[in-house]
Amino acid sequence: MKIKGAVVFVTGANRGLGLEFAKQALERGAWKVYAGARDPASVTLPGVVPVKLDVTDPTAVAAAAHAARDVTLLINNAGIARLGSLTDDGALEALRDHFETNVFGMLAMSRAFAGSLAGNGGGAILNVLSVASWVNRPILSAYGVSKSAAWALTNGLRQSLREQRTQVVGLHAGFIDTDLVRGLEVPKATPTDVVRQAYDAIEAGVEEVSTDEFTRQVKAGLSAGVYLNDATPH
Repeated sequence: MKIKGAVVFVTGANRGLGLEFAKQALERGAWKVYAGARDPASVTLPGVVPVKLDVTDPTAVAAAAHAARDVTLLINNAGIARLGSLTDDGALEALRDHFETNVFGMLAMSRAFAGSLAGNGGGAILNVLSVASWVNRPILSAYGVSKSAAWALTNGLRQSLREQRTQVVGLHAGFIDTDLVRGLEVPKATPTDVVRQAYDAIEAGVEEVSTDEFTRQVKAGLSAGVYLNDATPH
């Protein structure tokens, strides 16, 4: 599908990667861009339609889907990432929190908008995943577990929605220069480049895209067990 003329809904659109998704959608000629955020007043990008949204709140998700029935492209960008290992105190609570947003929130949004996408010709869903879908390190362990589950969720949605001609795209990236990883001294991609590749993939009909060389190397090494070793970028 083409972004020009599309009606785009971006979750977590008030800052970081979500803001860049909204900005580039407008630049590419999207007809309308809905910007979902817990606080609609925090959405300051001119030209978008702010929508109050908490992806962990079923009532808010249903209301957003009802208000944006003309959507043809859903960007599941909202997510959380907290530092810590699976053996830390509070790991169970942290894992539950990550799953509520990164997995259940993604599924709730996809289910809520699936009917509208079908009615509008199929459209597309893009899920923001991570290289952490494939490798897990103590610095972001709960996040990695949730992104592995989100990858499986994306693959399941792709098959479930194929009959209604909805393109489901998994976007895998390494560290991106946003507030989520501001304190980490690691190589980071720019939101501009990541979003450009994401939209290019949608327009090309691609179903999975890795946005940087490190992520591509990890994916290529899965059959060799790269996830068993230290695959942290330096």
